[in-house]
Amino acid sequence: MKPPSILIIDDEPLMRLSMMDALKAVDYDVHAAASGHQGLEMIKKGAFEIVVTDLRLPGVDGLALLQACKQHSLRTEVIVITAHGSVETAVGAMKLGAYDYITKPFQMEELLLIIDRVAKVQALRQENLQLREKLEDKFSFQGILGKSDRMRGVLDKIKLVSATDSTVLIVGESGTGKELVANAIHHHSPRHDHALIKVSCAALPETLLEAELFGHEKGAFTGALRQRRGRFELAHKGTLFLDEIGEISPMVQVKLLRVLQERQFERVGGNDTIEADVRLVCATQKDLKKEVAQGRFREDLYYRLNVVPVMLPPLRERREDVLMIAEHVLQSRSGRSNKTLKGFSQGTHELLLRYSFPGNVRELENMVERAVALGRQNEEIQPWDLCGFLTCPYLGGRPQETCGFCSEGLTGKKEAKTLTDSLAVAREQFERQYILSVLGRVQGSRTVASKILGLSRKALWEKCKRYGISPGKNDHRDD
Repeated sequence: MKPPSILIIDDEPLMRLSMMDALKAVDYDVHAAASGHQGLEMIKKGAFEIVVTDLRLPGVDGLALLQACKQHSLRTEVIVITAHGSVETAVGAMKLGAYDYITKPFQMEELLLIIDRVAKVQALRQENLQLREKLEDKFSFQGILGKSDRMRGVLDKIKLVSATDSTVLIVGESGTGKELVANAIHHHSPRHDHALIKVSCAALPETLLEAELFGHEKGAFTGALRQRRGRFELAHKGTLFLDEIGEISPMVQVKLLRVLQERQFERVGGNDTIEADVRLVCATQKDLKKEVAQGRFREDLYYRLNVVPVMLPPLRERREDVLMIAEHVLQSRSGRSNKTLKGFSQGTHELLLRYSFPGNVRELENMVERAVALGRQNEEIQPWDLCGFLTCPYLGGRPQETCGFCSEGLTGKKEAKTLTDSLAVAREQFERQYILSVLGRVQGSRTVASKILGLSRKALWEKCKRYGISPGKNDHRDD
């Protein structure tokens, strides 16, 4: 692997040359600047993986150089050099984004160790980035994840149809990601520089939907105080996404069919014909073939919309994707929350793979977001974090009717089993009940309980915290 490019900025010639010689001796690509101004110009012109700078420099000081580095490249790591009495300033620099600091006087071995550590972190970061890009290229497209055979077929189809101007009909249950597919199609289409306009057909009554789609003239109906452009006009040369297309009324169906056939329409209450250069992407939960057979949807419109059908399978039919999506959401949500979590426990994996997810990917996303909120820092996500109930069956409590995991057993959709089938969770459940029993016998004294259980007080405290066991009345005693 190519050694990192390092820039040394120091106005003391002897110190600067000593650092250069030490770094070149171990084959680093080293550059140097004799002043803050020179260092600033070099930072603006070149891309350095590591910058080593003295904090006290005439003109442009080390803090200004640190800020310039972060503005120019977030990947650049900065090590600051400070005098012994200015450690407080160095700590301030670390708060601004410096990787580490070193105080004068120092041995060159100290600097080499820090730089070696930075180089290894950057190499791992780059390796992870490349691995993620490979995985995303193979198993995802514009945020749509899937490694199952069915989803890979869907991803391939979306990639192909995105490059065309064909009308697309996306069919799938609620929460399967129909809007994500529409986004992906538009952003990888020749129309991506123009607008993507979205309309939820189920959210508006017939009269308002017609005006929403085609616009209206001033005075066309009560409340039409001015002319208003419709979504077809706003989507000119771009893409119009009509969600829940199966909900539109027969009258709106007729007008939509005309737009698709003639590429023209009139505003409500208007006479002027307006050209419609729009790519149409539609989505529905309904089986439009059945709707046609039952006379609720026009057959000719159905064939106009169903040029390229994209069928999104429910999550229960592609279980290979569940853990992949859950891990992706966990990384994303924990990053936003500045929380470090150690992934999912084995018991949680089993629960996720067993559950049917009636709400599909949307339900899984909400579930993992809840788990991130409830999960403890630097610990694994547990089943009760997903559930959100501290009195759920995984903690020895009663099933909760509002909990999806429990309700599957309560409503008879599956056998009334919980994750107690898992050896790991059964062991944890027994351990919790046993700790509660011992604490009860010793009136809540954790010192006595820890001796009976063969644990240190700290270990017992950690287990109580993990299992949600609240302090007893004697817990504060040191005995």
